[in-house]
Amino acid sequence: MDHDDRGSAVVEFVLVSVLVVLVVLALVQVAFALYVRNTLVAAAAEGARFGAAAGRTPDDGALHTQRLIEMTLPVGYADDVSAGVDLVAGVPSVVVEVHAALPMVAWFGPAGGITARGHAMSETP
Repeated sequence: MDHDDRGSAVVEFVLVSVLVVLVVLALVQVAFALYVRNTLVAAAAEGARFGAAAGRTPDDGALHTQRLIEMTLPVGYADDVSAGVDLVAGVPSVVVEVHAALPMVAWFGPAGGITARGHAMSETP
């Protein structure tokens, strides 16, 4: 009995290459989700520092955070930004919180999947 293996290398290559491409795309998407998360955390922290400065309010920090996010990410990521004053370790601090979608496929994903918070000690009593 003679088995003909002609063409099996092509099929094997296609099957393996599809798996490799899927793994690479998954890794790229995870890296992209981390980029979005880190960008939101940095914007929230910077907004908290901005809102905690003397002569500014937490609302100024929220607005600054929205502007920073809109410069880097699509506008929809800046839709749910809130700010307030809270005690952190007994010290009055400005807290900026951002709720945004977790990008699962490109920019799209479940809403509220990422929550980023920034704290800064308030300069005003």
